[in-house]
Order: sequence, then structure tokens, then C-alpha cells
Amino acid sequence: MDDKQIVALYWARNELAITESQRKYAAYCHSIAKNILGSEPDAEEATNDTWLSAWHAIPPHKPMVLSTFLGKLTRRIAIDKWRRNHSEKRGGGQTALVLEELAECLPASSRPEEEVEQAELAACIREFIQTLPATEQRVFLCRYWYLDSLASIARRFGFTEGKVKSMLFRTRRKLQQHLSKEGF
Repeated sequence: MDDKQIVALYWARNELAITESQRKYAAYCHSIAKNILGSEPDAEEATNDTWLSAWHAIPPHKPMVLSTFLGKLTRRIAIDKWRRNHSEKRGGGQTALVLEELAECLPASSRPEEEVEQAELAACIREFIQTLPATEQRVFLCRYWYLDSLASIARRFGFTEGKVKSMLFRTRRKLQQHLSKEGF
């Protein structure tokens, strides 16, 4: 079943939409959750929560790319679960390490609730990512969006872990300069 048909099932409030979403995207969503949470049971729970969240979100949303939509839901659910479960850096997931790596680039905000500032920052980061060469973009997103491990990224791209670390370090420096130039 293609994505448009699955979305149509959600709009028709047909529970087959969840079954088809699971069949087509369970491995993808589970991979995202596992990278963030580092725990098989937690990843399974987050993946299952994705289907319920999709049921409540579609309608009113009509996702253009269902895989991306479900991936975003899974990511948000997993990060929320990780935050609830971890008050300090520990566990097998990549989240704490990734957040630590990015901490020096991102501005500290005394008012994180300000949605406008967050939207502007997100747009600025998106703009920066689009200026990167394709490989740097993909490596950056694998690490900081999908929270893949350095070893996993190195295998995927045929690089050494050292090359991945260096590439990410240089990209973070460029991001820091870009954000500084833009007033963040």
C-alpha cells in the first residue's frame, strides 16, 4: 500500500492505517527510537506510541511525506521519553553525547519557551545545512537528527570514525560561525 492510501485511511479513521504504517515503517521508526533511547524495550514503546500519535495527528495534518512525518513523531516521542528517564548523562543511547557535542554551537537561552526565537534558530540551522555539500549534510543529519553513532555513520559512508569526528567537528565550527554571524 502506498503512503497516499495510508494517509487516506487515517483520514477515513480506518484502523487499517495503523496496521499498514507498522508494516511499512516499524523498522525505520524503531531504528530512530533505539538510537535515541539505547534500550530495546524503550524503543519498542516509543515506536508503538508513534502509531497512536499519528492516529491523533492525522487529521488535521495531512503529511506530504509519511515516512518523514512518522520519523519526526518517533523522534519527538523518544526524546521526550529520554528526558523523562535521564536526569544526567548515562545509558547506552547517543542522545547525551550528541547534545553535549552541539552545546557549544547553540546559544543558551534564558527563555526557552519563546517559540518565535526557536523557530528563527531552526530556520537559521536549516539554512546552514542547505549550504553544506551533500555528504556533509548527510553525515550531520545522521548524527544530529537521527542520533546515529559515529561507528554507524563511518560504516554507512565508508569513512573511518576519525574522519567522521573531524568532519563533524569542522561542521560544528562552521555552524557556530554561521549562528554567530546571524546574531544567535
